[in-house]
Amino acid sequence: MITKDMIIGDVINEHPDLVRTFFANGMMCIGCPASQGESIEQAALVHGLDADQLTAALNDALA
Repeated sequence: MITKDMIIGDVINEHPDLVRTFFANGMMCIGCPASQGESIEQAALVHGLDADQLTAALNDALA
């Protein structure tokens, strides 16, 4: 299960197929250095996205 406090880089390393879901939800900076230490919630705030919606989409993609 993906939670909004998880680090984006860790999520991508464990589930590389979720890159598409990040992109589809407006998170285009997956390869940037900040993603290696930034939580989903932190990145969502920076990009004006809803962390709960993004997390739900990621978990739906895993199902």
